[in-house]
Amino acid sequence: MLREPVVIIKTTLSTTGMIITRVCVWRSTMRPRPPAVFWRGQGTYTQGQSPEPRIREYFYYLDHQGQLFLDDTKVKNFVTCFKDQQFLVFFFKHLKTNRSDRYQQHFPFLSLCGRERNFLRCDDQPIVFTHLLSETGQGAHLSYCGGGTKLTFPFQPHSLFMHPDSGRVYHPAPELLGGVGLVRSALAIEFSSHFHYSSGQDSSAQPTHFLWAGQHYKLTNELLRHFTVK
Repeated sequence: MLREPVVIIKTTLSTTGMIITRVCVWRSTMRPRPPAVFWRGQGTYTQGQSPEPRIREYFYYLDHQGQLFLDDTKVKNFVTCFKDQQFLVFFFKHLKTNRSDRYQQHFPFLSLCGRERNFLRCDDQPIVFTHLLSETGQGAHLSYCGGGTKLTFPFQPHSLFMHPDSGRVYHPAPELLGGVGLVRSALAIEFSSHFHYSSGQDSSAQPTHFLWAGQHYKLTNELLRHFTVK
């Protein structure tokens, strides 16, 4: 999460005996920007603000595809999202409910990194499942939020839940973050052909079973308790 320039001085000896000094400056892939104040509801923030000595605060947004952005990024797409897996794994492994008494209403989740506070708001859920990993000796797993094999949760076919209003598909997630995660649209489309419906009902109805790996799973709809349905 290092954002400041790092100056590296390298001194070498050439074949002619001359001493050559090179100064290298490393910067993060994020372009530096002048401090700016942003509004989120009734609150304001500045990226990198320091509300107290040696504390920095940053603000992020997670979209429904599982892509992470700085909250104030104007154009949010694959080009501008964070892609460094090491950063993403650290960020989401340290993510928890925001109980800091700062920005709780608009940034309900918080990831701490030493003296750095990283606040997060979401389009839907703080966990977005993006890929189904190949089954291993421990069964199939869902990968989430760009973490590859380092951010996974056991796949539970019987617990998939299709929201009757939005049509979005959800799956159980770590309880520390609310116990429910969103299945991103591309993966949900892959799953769609495995959903089965009651006789006489089409895909606009609520599925009753999920056919997976030769087994017919009856859907429990246990995640319904997390939502308000019209």
